[in-house]
Amino acid sequence: MVTYKDLANYIFSDVVDTIEDLEKKYPPRNLVQNAEVTRFAPSPTGFLHLGSLFMSLIAKKMAFDTNGVFYIRLEDTDTKREIEGSGKQLIDQLDHFGIIPDEGYLGDKDKGAYGPYKQSNRAYIYRVCIKHLMEIGRAYPCFCSHEQIEEIRQVQMAMKVVPGYYGEYAMCRNIEPEEALRRIKAGEKYVIRFRSLGNHNNKVTFHDEIRGDISIAENDLDVVILKGDGLPTYHFAHAVDDHLMHTTTVLRGEEWIASAPIHLELFNALGFSLPKYAHAPV
Repeated sequence: MVTYKDLANYIFSDVVDTIEDLEKKYPPRNLVQNAEVTRFAPSPTGFLHLGSLFMSLIAKKMAFDTNGVFYIRLEDTDTKREIEGSGKQLIDQLDHFGIIPDEGYLGDKDKGAYGPYKQSNRAYIYRVCIKHLMEIGRAYPCFCSHEQIEEIRQVQMAMKVVPGYYGEYAMCRNIEPEEALRRIKAGEKYVIRFRSLGNHNNKVTFHDEIRGDISIAENDLDVVILKGDGLPTYHFAHAVDDHLMHTTTVLRGEEWIASAPIHLELFNALGFSLPKYAHAPV
């Protein structure tokens, strides 16, 4: 009988480390009490815009005022949208405004002990964590094509139900590991999805450093966490990186509030403690 652990060992045959090994490699930072570790995490998709400048300025000041660390992480896993050279350009543009990181991605090099700070260079780290999730049954391969996903969306629209890949609409969710392994060996293309335990009819509450307590629908989407190109999606990479880089406060725009339930569930599934969240107005 094939188990999820067997499936994980086949898919991630290159992975020899565990999450515990990663924790040892990236131990807690040696900082003064209440020091803030903040970050600016742009995607290399164009020029620095005013909203990003605003957030990075606040993040830098929070770290500076508390004798903490402000770092830059380049989130370049969306290769289709990447503009060559724009990562280095973002660093130069921040420098123009006097926003200089204490560590992180610096354009042509990394500085600091918690890197790599470019997500495309952290693929192995993500594979370690996704292998763990698959071993415990919280991740699974999905073989659905773009056409099948669109068919699901059309059915949901016709039935006037919440759209997305979840519950009965998650076609690959209940495929047995043995069948999944057979299909992978046969060369079928697949992605890896997170198995949510949530229900959008229930509420989850989290504390926002700006807005106070926020109650919002639980996540129940089986979101993609590893794409076909071997790189993670933003949702998953951010959870792993903010934990291992020991970010204390995630400062971001209010448009990310809707995604918070996904991130909360990912942190909990991985056994990671939550950072503080601060959603600033746009």
